[in-house]
Amino acid sequence: MKWFEQAQEAERRQDWDTAIAVVSAHAARHSGDSYWHDSHFWHMHLLAQAGRLPELAERAPTCVHARRKLNRALSERGRETELRTRAEDGDRDALYVLLQLLCASQRVEEARRVVRDVAPDHQYAHEIVARY
Repeated sequence: MKWFEQAQEAERRQDWDTAIAVVSAHAARHSGDSYWHDSHFWHMHLLAQAGRLPELAERAPTCVHARRKLNRALSERGRETELRTRAEDGDRDALYVLLQLLCASQRVEEARRVVRDVAPDHQYAHEIVARY
């Protein structure tokens, strides 16, 4: 059985430790080889699926893929306070995810307050809220 088949099987069983170990051994964020790079995406996906948010947070300052997976995982878990903190610390993706979460749950006024407090001059943030 090839390594990716082992990883797929472990993922199917939700054996996160095995899947993550196998995939991470074949992952490289900055690789010209698409297989290594794709495995990096898979690795970040597995960390999110496993709920290993601290590991994603550790990688987030230097890895946009980890940052995006972390923000979406926080959103899926309804962890708005953490998203807001990340947005206040300058993570624009966290801001966008938070605004979309608030607007999708019919809290447009709250989203407007977030934009006003966190990024009053950020045009795209205003556009997200305006869509709702």
